Amino acid sequence: MMMDIKEIREYLPHRYPFLLVDRVLELEVGESIVAIKNVTVNEPFFNGHFPGHPVMPGVLIVEAMAQAAGILGFKTMDKKPQDGSIYYFVGADDLRFKRPVVPGDQLRLEARKLSERRGIWKFAVRASVDGDTVSSATILCADRKV
Repeated sequence: MMMDIKEIREYLPHRYPFLLVDRVLELEVGESIVAIKNVTVNEPFFNGHFPGHPVMPGVLIVEAMAQAAGILGFKTMDKKPQDGSIYYFVGADDLRFKRPVVPGDQLRLEARKLSERRGIWKFAVRASVDGDTVSSATILCADRKV
């Protein structure tokens, strides 16, 4: 299943400049997701994050991976933020960064559901550029009522 930006906006409450998923390439409900974030020099964070050598902040790469996992979680629960549910990023384990992400890169975001218990979801996530791992982690997200 693919999703364009219009459908992504139905499943994520984030908006510019914090919406970090541009397209979903693959989605297997209850299992996994593959999405992309096109990184452009026009991103607002590049103005202040090493302007002479622009690098995407690591925390935003983690946020992009968490947003991809959030879409997977919402689709799996058959819920949307407008239904009064929000998906909080609540933790990361084994977080690693392997290389910088720069303008012109296409960030491939992958998330695989590991478990869910009492509204706490655990995902294995990975971000890559041109097949090379940029970052990986195990993240936790919590489904909560708004």
